[in-house]
Amino acid sequence: MDDRADLADLPLLPTTVVGSYPVPEWMERLKTEYFRGRMSAVQLQDVHEMAIKAALRDQELAGIDIVSDGELRRDNDLDYFLARIPGIEIPHTAKDFYFDYYDTRVRAPLPEPGDAAPLGLADDFAFTATQTDRPIKFSFTGPFSLARRVRNEAYPDRRDLVLAIARILNAEARALAARGARMLQIDEPFLAGYPQEVETAVEAINIVTAGVDVTWGLHVCYGNRYARPSWEGHYDFLFPAVLETTVDQLVLEFARTGYGDLEVVAKHGWDRRLGVGVVDVKSGRVETPEEVAARIRGALDLLAPDQLVINPDCGLRNLTGEVARAKLAAMVAGTAQVRRELTGRPMDDPGPDDLARLTPGLPEGAAR
Repeated sequence: MDDRADLADLPLLPTTVVGSYPVPEWMERLKTEYFRGRMSAVQLQDVHEMAIKAALRDQELAGIDIVSDGELRRDNDLDYFLARIPGIEIPHTAKDFYFDYYDTRVRAPLPEPGDAAPLGLADDFAFTATQTDRPIKFSFTGPFSLARRVRNEAYPDRRDLVLAIARILNAEARALAARGARMLQIDEPFLAGYPQEVETAVEAINIVTAGVDVTWGLHVCYGNRYARPSWEGHYDFLFPAVLETTVDQLVLEFARTGYGDLEVVAKHGWDRRLGVGVVDVKSGRVETPEEVAARIRGALDLLAPDQLVINPDCGLRNLTGEVARAKLAAMVAGTAQVRRELTGRPMDDPGPDDLARLTPGLPEGAAR
């Protein structure tokens, strides 16, 4: 595999998150106040930065190898990006609840980005980089999913809108790399709902990644709106088209749906890295380290150890903070078990006391 130097110093079976982190209840209230015009943008920025610092600390305490900013600046998986793309109109910007989606439309072709990066994602990354010394994965929603929520009144074919958004995201990716980002992930949560359009999504993904020399991930799940899947199915719809993507890693959902799709990935000869979901983010039940270890061993029956990255199924946004911390601690502990088995060497491994310290006050119903 052509792994970049960013991953060279990471342990075998590196652990990471998919992207999002739980939004505290106090933060939900404050963000909603902002959208109702009762809070300034400067105050909201302070709230975001405070929450990001806490999310990074939680991940570090749990022992996560590759951390994220928790996507805590974003109201949902779409609006943060759509509201910043020149040419996309939002007739009504007020919201009753911050997590609601905007109604958006495009009535004229989007302007070409040139060297501009209008979304400001590089600034978001730069702040996160000042708060941790661990490798950072920075994720953003992909062009296919973003286009699905825009009413198209400008292009004869929605594909043209998808590709126009992809060119804008490529400019953002270039700006991110220039600011020091080394691991970028494209999230396509809507793709499972439109499997017949996977070729368009792949074409757009390759536009996003073009000329940007970082480690690229692609996350595809079955949706995670309010902790419920939006679609059901199998990952066979991704193949063989996804083999043409210029990404270094697939990040897929397995813990909730089962591991049968691992055979699909292996059968089609995926020889790059695979982010294996070993924690179900749509359930409040906390997996045991032994369950996590067993899931990793199942993946190792089909893929080489240096292909695997260990992560939850999807973002952690819809879990409580206590449950998210417990799941991450169990994920790290289960991964450490398998590392020891593979290497014969002791690894850092949270024991029972550490798990209790990381998950104080865990609800009884969420017990492992």
